[in-house]
Amino acid sequence: MTKTSVLAFGFADRWHDFWHGTIGEWILTRGLRITLLVLGGLLAARFINWTAQRISRRIDADFRESDALVRSESAKHRQAVASVISYVAIALLAVVVVVEVTDVLAVPVSSLVAPAAVLGAALGFGAQRIVQDLLSGFFIITEKQYGFGDLVSLTVAGIAKEATGTVEDVTLRVTKLRSSEGEMLTIPNGQIVKTQNLSKDWARAVIDIPVPTTADLNQVNEVLHGVSERAIADPGLKDLLLDAPQLMGVESIELDTVNLRMVARTLPGKQFEVGRKLRVLVIEALSRAGIVSPSDSSPMVEAIVHPATAGGAEGTQGPVTSE
Repeated sequence: MTKTSVLAFGFADRWHDFWHGTIGEWILTRGLRITLLVLGGLLAARFINWTAQRISRRIDADFRESDALVRSESAKHRQAVASVISYVAIALLAVVVVVEVTDVLAVPVSSLVAPAAVLGAALGFGAQRIVQDLLSGFFIITEKQYGFGDLVSLTVAGIAKEATGTVEDVTLRVTKLRSSEGEMLTIPNGQIVKTQNLSKDWARAVIDIPVPTTADLNQVNEVLHGVSERAIADPGLKDLLLDAPQLMGVESIELDTVNLRMVARTLPGKQFEVGRKLRVLVIEALSRAGIVSPSDSSPMVEAIVHPATAGGAEGTQGPVTSE
């Protein structure tokens, strides 16, 4: 026999002894099962996440392909629920995998009672914020406070300025908003003190119109009623308005102005666009009627007295000749 054959037989014997030994048998039995459980859990989690994203894209595609200008409340809620269900399903899957792994390792459940009690007490003190976030997120979803695509303004504990933006994602723990500047705001649900949904069912555009106190209010009312009729017939506004804008009358009186208020019910989230367009129509109508705001009136020009003419001095500012 050659030296190479002897080395090959020696390696084969060691390989055979390894797989028939304690470590090899553990790898072939318990180790393989644990590996399959972990890989199966990862693949299942990827599948759950892919399914949730596919459902969300399908709902979004249905909206984009339709003639609707805004998402329906049911579509918003379905997208939020799909995200939450995927989150909960992945969490339950992780728990099942951990339980199965402990069963494969033959870890007695009774021995885990004391560590679980200590861990539960630690979580009770250290993870109160997480539990609060999860409970708040659960009620946000079940109560349909807001959903994907809603325009909301959230009052966050410890922050004076409200967080305003379009909802990009809602989970049990956080809410993600896209601000008007394009920033992504991630807010823990447990820190939300007050919710203002600016696109729930319908919205309202409010336009305050200052006019001079010297203006004829009857004429102003006629002009604004004409604006209301023009708005409901305007091609760029009629699809956004739910009914004709209403003139509410005098809202406040100041020193040189009277503020009138006009309101209009709009599709959810379209109140700002409608407000901008209505202001343009109001300005054009008031200008045609000759009604201007106090800031548009001609400024008063007063003569500035020269210091040389003050105190009874000569009115002329030229040189004084001696007689």
